[in-house]
Amino acid sequence: MKKDAFEIVLSEETVQQKIFWIRGQKVMLDKDLAALYGVTTRRLKEQVRRNISRFPEDFMFELTKEEMEIWMSQFATSKERKSLRKAPFAFTEHGVLMLSSVLNSDRAIQMNIQIMRIFAKMREIFTTNKDILLKLEQLDRKVMKNDEDIRLIFKYLKVLLHQPEKPRKPIGYKIAKT
Repeated sequence: MKKDAFEIVLSEETVQQKIFWIRGQKVMLDKDLAALYGVTTRRLKEQVRRNISRFPEDFMFELTKEEMEIWMSQFATSKERKSLRKAPFAFTEHGVLMLSSVLNSDRAIQMNIQIMRIFAKMREIFTTNKDILLKLEQLDRKVMKNDEDIRLIFKYLKVLLHQPEKPRKPIGYKIAKT
């Protein structure tokens, strides 16, 4: 593979900050991708619209007004609010991958490779954490069950300790009183 005179390497954290959870999916917004690829958002959207058949709904979707309001209230700065007149496109991992075929520049390809590696790493971390959470949940269930058993034991112990003592019959022979 031919190397460019420039090589863009962003920190993983920088790219991860541009990945959001929307509609239960990890997505990147058009303006962030455009900045990473070194094109304007207008140019990116133009290329996507020209090749819309490459972007089915599970690859890319446009945010609704409600989603846009929620997103802006949580993440966007006041400067960004003014610049967002139209709802942004949200690209899933597959949509980001497809963008490299639409924006066929060396920079887009380089950035795409880096983004794909970060998505893969995030998926690996999520899977690892999912396994850990599953184990913790199983352990919690065991502890809860043991907790219930221990409460039951203490309940019976209290009953046994607090039983009123009945007078006992004397043991042995009775001597008749004369």
